[in-house]
Formats: sequence, C-alpha cells, structure tokens
Amino acid sequence: MMMRLTRLTTALLAGALFAFPALAVDLRIGLQDDADVLDPAQSRTFVGRIVYTALCDKLVDVSPDLKIVPQLATEWKWSADGKELTMKIRDGVKFHDDTPLDAAAVVATIERNMTLPESRRKSELTSVAKVEATGPLEVKFTLKAPDVTLLAQLSDRAGMIVSPAAAKALGANFGSKPVCAGPFKFVERVQQDRIVLEKFKDYWDKDKIFVDKVTYLPIPDTTVRLANLQSGDLDFIERLAPTDVAAVKGNSGLKYDATVNIGYMALYANVGNGPRADNPFGKDKRLRQAFSLAIDREAMNQIVYEGTAVGGNQPFPPNSPWFNKAIPVPARDVAKAKALIKAAGFDRVPVELQIPNNPVAQQMMQILQAMVAEAGFDVSLKSTEFATLLDEQTRGNYQLSRSDWSGRVDPDGNIHQFITCKGGINDTKYCNAEVDKLLNEARASTDDAVRKQKYDAASVILNEDMPIIYLGHQSWIWAYKKSVTGFVPSPDGMIRLQGVKKG
Repeated sequence: MMMRLTRLTTALLAGALFAFPALAVDLRIGLQDDADVLDPAQSRTFVGRIVYTALCDKLVDVSPDLKIVPQLATEWKWSADGKELTMKIRDGVKFHDDTPLDAAAVVATIERNMTLPESRRKSELTSVAKVEATGPLEVKFTLKAPDVTLLAQLSDRAGMIVSPAAAKALGANFGSKPVCAGPFKFVERVQQDRIVLEKFKDYWDKDKIFVDKVTYLPIPDTTVRLANLQSGDLDFIERLAPTDVAAVKGNSGLKYDATVNIGYMALYANVGNGPRADNPFGKDKRLRQAFSLAIDREAMNQIVYEGTAVGGNQPFPPNSPWFNKAIPVPARDVAKAKALIKAAGFDRVPVELQIPNNPVAQQMMQILQAMVAEAGFDVSLKSTEFATLLDEQTRGNYQLSRSDWSGRVDPDGNIHQFITCKGGINDTKYCNAEVDKLLNEARASTDDAVRKQKYDAASVILNEDMPIIYLGHQSWIWAYKKSVTGFVPSPDGMIRLQGVKKG
C-alpha cells in the first residue's frame, strides 16, 4: 500500500510540473539615479539610456569595440556627396502595441524628434533637411550639409523608434506609457522607486532574451546599493564604488566587470543662462581659470576612485585620439590661481556648487571644495537628486553644477550639443561664433585629420573661456550575482540584456 501511495504521489508531482509554468525570471537592477522622463525625444539622463537598452531599439547600435552595428536598420549607405543617407529597415518588427514598425514609423519618429516643442534631439538632428520613406522598408535622410556624425546620433536616443500611434495619442506625455520596439515593454513606473518592464513576446530577436521581467531600482547611495546586492535583493548593480571593488572580488557569490568609459566628469558654469549667470564667476573667465588651476585632478581621482579614474581637462580622455596634446591636463597651481583672482579684483570668491546626492560625487566635491578654498574660493555645496539637478541646470537655476556625461562614439557627441549657441544640452548658455563654426565644420568633414584640426582649435578657445571645467574620466564598474551570466561590458556603460541569463 505504501509503495502505491508513493507512486501516486510521484505521478501527481510530475503532473504538477507540467501543469504549472516555470517561475518567471525577474532581473532586479540597482541604478545610481532615477531616470527622468521615459520619452527618447525628451530625456537626457544616463540611467534613462540604460532603461532604453531594454525598452527602445534604435536604428543602429554600438558594439563593445565601439563600432556602429545594425539594429532596426539592417544596412545603410551614404551618397557620394555625403548629403544623403539611405537605410533599409528590418522586416517583421512590431511595436509593443502590436502595430508594425516600417519606414513610415521611422519617418514619424524622426520628424517628432525634430519638431516636438519639448524635444532635446533637435540639435542632434540639425543637419537633417528632410526624412522620407522611399519604400515600405526604406528611409532616406537628406542633409543640409554633409554630417558624418548622424549615424552615431542614430545609435542613441535620436534613433530610438517609437510607436506613431502612441506618440500621437500621448504627445508630450508619451513618457507616462512609452511604446517602443525593444525586447521589453513598459509595465509600470513609480518615481524614485522602480521602473518595471516585461519581456515582449513578439520581439524580433526574442531568441536572445532569457529574462521574463526586469525591474530597475534607483538607489543613489553606493553602500546601500552594494548591500542590496550582497543580501540578494538585487541581482545586478551599475557604478559600483571603486572603494567597494575589493569587497566584491572577495565575495565568492558575486562577479565584477569594469571598462574605461568614453565620457567625462565636469563642472558646468552658468555663464549666460538667466539672472543667476549675473555674478563674477559667471562673467569673468579669469575666475573660472583660477578655479580650474586650484584643483589637483590626479590626486582627487586617485583618492575617490582608487586609481580607476584619470584626470582630464577636455571632453575627450587623454588616451583618446581626439585629445589635444597641446593642452595637457594642468598641474595644480595655487599661486597662479590666487594671482588670477587678484587680477579680477577679488580676495575671496563665494561660489554655490550644485552636486548630485550620491556619496562618490559628494566625496569628490568635498575634496575639491577644500582644494579651491586654498586659492580663495568659498564653495557651498548644494546636494540634490540627480534628475532635479539636471532640471535646475536647464532652467538656469544654478551658479556652478557638477554633472557627468556618459560619452558618445563620435567625438561630436561629447561637445557639440553642450557648447554650441543653440545646443540642445547647452545649460551654460555659452555662445561663441568661432566655436560654432569650428564644430559645425568638424561635423561636415569625413576626413578625421581635418576634424581633429577643428576640435583642437575649438579646445583652445574653450580652455580659455572655460564654460565647462572638465575634471576627469572614470571607469564603468558593474557587480552582479554569480548566477547572472552572459553580460558583456561596453565602454558606453549600457547594460544590454541580450544573452543575459539568471540561474
């Protein structure tokens, strides 16, 4: 009798295995900040771009070796004069609302990026005269002038294609329920708490997606973020603090990855963005030069980033081919800084510095605060949540602000939109006709040697005027559970979920 019951129980258990599906795989990712609006046309945060790698496919993507590779566009070609870019669109792609992604949808998105009043993509697409569907699955960009950077722009938010139906229905409120064509679709968002996406069953490349749900949780405190990973509440975290690398490497249940990034850390000086630019620091470049000279970049980066970051004074790191070697990273010179302050007519200079509320940035700015005090700057630190900080920058409600840029494959993406008179992210409102001319000419040339000359010439002017004070270049550092496999680190800092599994 006992044997029969055991067999019956075994049979029932076996049946139960077939009756119920396997538990859904939920990947929980800790982010350093909360994303801003989830509309590719309007957003600007780095963590927003991380979410988009799961939510919104682009026309082209960037490989780990920083090459432009196909995504929604399968192939492309330039005309002989460099003024036309024709792209073939992938067949059979659906948006998350089950509408088809075709050439007309691509045209609608690009036109939205160029015309939506709230769009931040306008300066990225300023070279585009028109975009048209030249076939059901073919799109042609006609440019006002040759622009070699356009392809790189289409590998980021400007090239993320959104559902025309959803865009039309929601308008500027698209971010409340974004509909794209990525591997995961939007489920819910609670500000400052979580963003939840679920696997899109009709994704064109679904065979590479092994996670059923992904939840992004903003946790600005690096210590708390790591504690959540160690306790098992998180599976993956980005921007591990360099001081915590040893702890992760010493934990047999965790894994670690790192790569030098293509972006920069910087201070943005309000030189022309509304009434708050009307102060000595915003009006007199000698004070900004003095501030820069009072900083020991290498010491600061060594202390805060445990040797994983390097000092910098340009939009490109010192090991980049675009770096102007004629303007090396300056050594600290307090005497010269004091002389510049005196020449400007001051003894002490008060400066309010807006900083993000994460511990690493706070530690770095506290060290900087002490350094520049020796030269004559009385810096008060104003800590705020990162999305709020960016909003204050945009509105000009700041004097000096610390913000990082994640970097772009093409050098244009690290400089043009920040520094040209009508740049989409020119929060300093710096405007110099000669700089605009040089950067626009660099965009138009397909000859890297010519482009290098233009960027070098612009860097000389910017190093003099100093609307942006560059501090250095850090590494992207990730940590994750040993059960998570298939992650491939990339210098752009993105977390691509193709191939990622959770055991």
